[in-house]
Amino acid sequence: MALNKVMLIGNVGNDPEVRYLESNPQNPGTNAKVASFRLATTERYRDRSGELRENTEWHSIVVWRNNADVVEKFVRKGSQVYIEGKLRTRQWTDQTGNKRFTTEVVADNLQLLGKRPDSQEGGPAADQPVAAAQPVQAAYQGGYAQPQPVQPAETQAPLPAAEPSDDLPF
Repeated sequence: MALNKVMLIGNVGNDPEVRYLESNPQNPGTNAKVASFRLATTERYRDRSGELRENTEWHSIVVWRNNADVVEKFVRKGSQVYIEGKLRTRQWTDQTGNKRFTTEVVADNLQLLGKRPDSQEGGPAADQPVAAAQPVQAAYQGGYAQPQPVQPAETQAPLPAAEPSDDLPF
């Protein structure tokens, strides 16, 4: 039995690079889209002397097809995302003839987290949260779920007051 699974929550370090692979000669017009970007995950801890330390790891993320569409439209430098996928190591020969290796996370599942950025198209303001971290998976059933607008806190109904009999001592 084997398991190759990676789960990351982090901040995007650069705007995604989106490319199209050449189409299949037997099936013209079937260009596969691929997006790649760097993701930073930061671990914070206190050392023996009590000082706060940070350790940041950078991960290369690769996203294919429908997920690449979502990355192209919604992910920018600084975006917070949840990535689920698998590790893949590739090798190639550089221009000087040296063998090079890289390890990437090939994302199967992507969720947009954090706040929605300002939009030039009159979208919601930056202080509006993204609707409940929508999962974005490959569209095998014809598409992915569109985020629903979130009501501002002022327009939501207040919570009912708790009765004294419901008050627990702990």
